Formats: sequence, C-alpha cells, structure tokens
Amino acid sequence: MNPLKRLFLSQKQFLKKIVTILGARPQFIKAAAVSSTLSRYFDEILVHTGQHYDANMSDVFFEELGVSKPKYNLNIGSGNHGEMTAKMLTSIEEVLLIEKPEFVLVYGDTNSTLAGALAASKLLIPVVHIEAGLRSFNKAMPEEQNRVLTDHVSKILFAPTQTAVNHLSKEGITEGVHLVGDVMFDGMLHFSKIAKEKSTICSSLKLEEKSFVLCTIHRAENTDNEERLRAIFEGLRSVDETIVLPLHPRTQKFLLSYGIEPGSNIRIIEPIGYLDMISLQMNAKKIVTDSGGIQKEAFFLSVPCITLRDETEWVETIENGWNVLVGADRMKIIDAISSFVPDQPKIDYFGDGNSTLKIVEVLNTEFAGK
Repeated sequence: MNPLKRLFLSQKQFLKKIVTILGARPQFIKAAAVSSTLSRYFDEILVHTGQHYDANMSDVFFEELGVSKPKYNLNIGSGNHGEMTAKMLTSIEEVLLIEKPEFVLVYGDTNSTLAGALAASKLLIPVVHIEAGLRSFNKAMPEEQNRVLTDHVSKILFAPTQTAVNHLSKEGITEGVHLVGDVMFDGMLHFSKIAKEKSTICSSLKLEEKSFVLCTIHRAENTDNEERLRAIFEGLRSVDETIVLPLHPRTQKFLLSYGIEPGSNIRIIEPIGYLDMISLQMNAKKIVTDSGGIQKEAFFLSVPCITLRDETEWVETIENGWNVLVGADRMKIIDAISSFVPDQPKIDYFGDGNSTLKIVEVLNTEFAGK
C-alpha cells in the first residue's frame, strides 16, 4: 500500500465519524460539493438507499462527480411511500447501530431523507439537514411532508436562503439554524466548467446552441395523474420548437399506461449523467421542468425556466422573474414556451459559492472537538 494512503487511513481512525444518507440524483450532486471538503475533517460513511436504482440515474453520478462509492447500498428500490420509507428506516437503523456515528447528515426532501432523519433521531444521534427550511406549503406533496418532519428533528439546519430561515423561524425553529447559501450553486460553479470541456451531448444530438427547449418531467403529481400528464404533453407538442426530453423511468411507465403520444417535435432520449445535463441546460433557449433542482440550475445558468407545478419552494426565482409557474395548464405551457422572457437582472439569492466551506466550519466547531 502507498505510504501516504496508509498514513491517511491511520489518521481516519481518529476522525469523528458521520453517516451520510443518499438516495436520489439531487443528493448525489449536493454530496459531490460537500463530501470532498467534509472528508478532510471527518470519517464519512456513505449510505445509498437505492431510491434511484437505475444505473443511469445513480451510478453515473458517482463516477462523473467524483463521489466515493457508498460503503452501504441498501437496494431498496421503488414502492409505495410507506413501504419504501419503512424498509429504509429498518436498514438505516441497522447501519447506524453498527457504525455509531457522531451525527447523521441528510439532504433535501426525499423518502431517504426522512428515513435517515427518523432512524438517527430515535437512536438519539444528532441530525444535520442540508437544504433546510424549504416550503411549498402543499402538504399533498410527499416532499413537503418529508422536509417539514426532517427539519423538526434536526439539531443543525443549513438553510440555502433567507426565505428558508424565515420559514423555520415561523415554525419555532431558531436554534442550530445557519444561513450558508446553496451547495448546488457551489457545485454548478465547478461542474459547469468541466461540462464545457468534457460533454459532447449537444454535438452527438446535432443540437445547435439556443435552438431547442429542454424538458424534464418526473414528479408524481404530474406523472401519476393522467389528466395533468396528458395536458402537459398536449401543450408541449403544440409549440413550434424542438423539445429535448431525457425520459425518467416513471414518466415512461405512465406515458405507456395512459397511451399518450409525445409528439413529433419531442426528442426523447435516455436518462443522462450530470455533466451532459448541465451541457443541455447551458445550451437550451428555455427549460421546462417540474424539478426543484433544475429550477435552480436554470437560474444559476441564466436560462428562462417554465415550471410544471402549481407552487415552488424556490420562490426567489419567481420573484426575480426568471421562472414562471404554469402547472399542467395546456395554454399556459404553450404561451410560456412561446413568449416568456425574463425582464430583470438576476439577484444573488443563493450565496457566494462557498456554502460547502461554511457548512464544514460549523460542523467542525460543533462535533470535531467532542
């Protein structure tokens, strides 16, 4: 073994241990920004719940983003929310009993997030929540339930915006709250440069810069509702634009189930890696999505965003005029793709690109000396 590697491994024995729970694409991206710095001060154990189990939706992100392979892969897969969360809770608890970490780190608002937070909380292990304080105020969304419950059992809450801090304060959560900015902005500053150098997807698809609209659809509120999904595709195929759609497995399943024809102007491609997605976003004239993360990424990259939801956690992007909510309204979708143009300069809501350093400084102060 390399002497330097042996020295590093021996030093890790004296580092405080953390367990980080990951399960979905956005969490892999956030971990790519955080873990490289965190690992200098802590012995980080990665746990992949398997919530995104398709290779194109998970493995490729670890490879591209330089995130270490998880020590544990729970292989939970898909299922009903209760079933999935229960399986995760049981398996994560087993991991925590073996590893005995100083704290558990969770990201965002997935079932993996809630399961990790609950498992840690019941074992009296402090929970750290990155991307705390987001609210859509739509309790019908599983993500809203997950993020609210996670915030209320967390010891340290890293908020990406002042709006998020205000939401927590209104719910009586003021201790342990830190406004640090958005770790996805940190990641975008780094990975957009790499995407420019390495991604060839636009040339391989013969897409000219600003000649197409990029679309993503995956949220259950759209895919699991035939009326909404049908109206969305009626809107998409009614515009005189080339629409590039990396097709999520859930969306594909329901398109077939409902018998919905995408339309001749819609170019369906397989799910893609993060660098290729950044490249498509940078080169798109507009982005149509129901993803929270892609709303932000569009904002970071100064690309107009059209959101297929009735509300959003990222209200700053709406207030600043770079994002518009159209829900599943066919005519609103058509009008926004045809005519929506931001009419004001962007405001820097999401930090200065040093969120990761701020997070690690807080954690180092809180846990490293104990």
